[in-house]
Amino acid sequence: MHEIFINYRTKGGKAVAYGCDDRLSTRFGPDSVFLARKSIAPGNNYVETLDQAARRSQVLLAVIDEEWLDAPDRHQPAKRALDNPQDWVRREIEEALSSGALVVPLLIGRHVEQLDPHRLPSSLGELAECQYVRIDLHTMDSDLTGLGDRLVQQVPGLAALDRQTRPDDATVPDQEPTVRNDHQSGGIGQVSGSVGTFVNDAHGPLHTGRGNLYGGSHISGDGSNHFAGDNRGGIRQRFGPRAPREGDEQ
Repeated sequence: MHEIFINYRTKGGKAVAYGCDDRLSTRFGPDSVFLARKSIAPGNNYVETLDQAARRSQVLLAVIDEEWLDAPDRHQPAKRALDNPQDWVRREIEEALSSGALVVPLLIGRHVEQLDPHRLPSSLGELAECQYVRIDLHTMDSDLTGLGDRLVQQVPGLAALDRQTRPDDATVPDQEPTVRNDHQSGGIGQVSGSVGTFVNDAHGPLHTGRGNLYGGSHISGDGSNHFAGDNRGGIRQRFGPRAPREGDEQ
């Protein structure tokens, strides 16, 4: 079932009708929007298809331009199309109103006035009491986005089909842990998480894990010499194992 039915006259309302179809189909899915040009399959009975689609849709958007009210009848140009009970624009709106669908007049541009019920056929008098939405050709994208937002709030079926991502649906990326040490001067501390050990204001050798730590030059092995500071007692070298001393176990 199509959720949204787009009602329009080919002359004057086609551009906005096609724009509605494009943007609302993108948001709610192409099968959710009925537009006669695309939704009636070749060979199908268009009379039955139009009547059923208008009757079963949850929303009917009536595209109303400056000439909509006084548009001439195709067969009797001296009369208004709306005064002909067989006028398709009139029939589709009547079907939607009688079925209890949400009918939204879309007033195109700044100069189209709110409908006067006294200038409408009695069967369409209720249309003048339906809250309208104004669509400006220069801001049509944002206007239709706002229209879609309102329809989502009013029609549960559309809320379930909504493909548009809203700001509150966005995910916040993970952030790396941050280490701050604003008060401690010197020393070592443990930081939980993946950071490890922090060192602040260290002077000289520092060891924070396992293994040997040497503060200066280090030489190991037979015959090695190591000088540090003043040397007043001479230098002795030792090669091989040392001689046993008294008290050593044999």
